[in-house]
Amino acid sequence: MADSPMRINALIVDATDPERLAAFWSEVLGRPVVGRTGPYVWLRRENGLGLGFQRSDAPKPVKNRMHFDVTSPHPAAEQQRVEALGGRRLEGYDAGGFLVMADPEGNEFCVIPEGPFELDDEGRAGYLA
Repeated sequence: MADSPMRINALIVDATDPERLAAFWSEVLGRPVVGRTGPYVWLRRENGLGLGFQRSDAPKPVKNRMHFDVTSPHPAAEQQRVEALGGRRLEGYDAGGFLVMADPEGNEFCVIPEGPFELDDEGRAGYLA
């Protein structure tokens, strides 16, 4: 048994169209597509973490149980760029104060400010105000 803890090597996102989803996230994150293997499309590995998109014919049935938080110096301004790339803002999250978006296949993610921001006792943010 190894003495070192396990580490996350890569995040894999199921996709009905992995090329399209990889292209979207490539633009959002500024990480170019660097490989294709079987049903996978890979973005450039950064900080030791890989990001891949795997072909899956199963539709996304419900809300994600895990999502990405991506940072930006200006989250509200980033919304327009994400929408121009094929993403959309999700309704129903305004009360939480987070900018919750979805990629072209409906996978949720939050655009949060760089650096610390305040949360109230209910876990609501206020950085969009």
